[in-house]
This record gives sequence, C-alpha cells and structure tokens, in this order.
Amino acid sequence: MENITRADLRDLKIEIINEFKRIAAEEISKDSYTENDFEWLRSKSIRKIMNISPATLQNLRVSEKIRYKKVMGSYYYNKKDLYKLFESE
Repeated sequence: MENITRADLRDLKIEIINEFKRIAAEEISKDSYTENDFEWLRSKSIRKIMNISPATLQNLRVSEKIRYKKVMGSYYYNKKDLYKLFESE
C-alpha cells in the first residue's frame, strides 16, 4: 500500500480545480444568453410597449409562457422573450 503525500494531495487539488473550471466554461458557453443580453422591464412598461392588459400579462406569467423575476413584490419581464412570444403567434 502506498502512502499519500502532501504533494499527491496538492496535485489532486489542482486537477479537481482545473476540471471544475473546464466544466464551468462548457456550461457557460452552452448558454447562449448572458445577463447582459437581457433587458428586464417592469410590468407597467411591458404592458405599455406590448399594448396588453394587466390580466393578459398575468395569464402569460401564470401559464409559464414567459420568464419573469419577482424582486421585492415587483415583477420584471424580459422584453426579448415577450417579442419572441408574440412573433411566433
């Protein structure tokens, strides 16, 4: 049986970190959108731009047809997602 040395542990640590970095880089490159690609707008702005009622926007959110974020009680929607939704219909 071999003894494990500090150098062996250090090499293992470096190998694990490098593998983690490689996997993280692959996952990031798979995602075609980054946070900078998104323009998040509040409900009122979206309703005005898209000329839709509050109920229509709520139905889209509840039916999970659009992504949203809720921050401190306010809903934020991605403008690009909404345009894509209405272009396809």
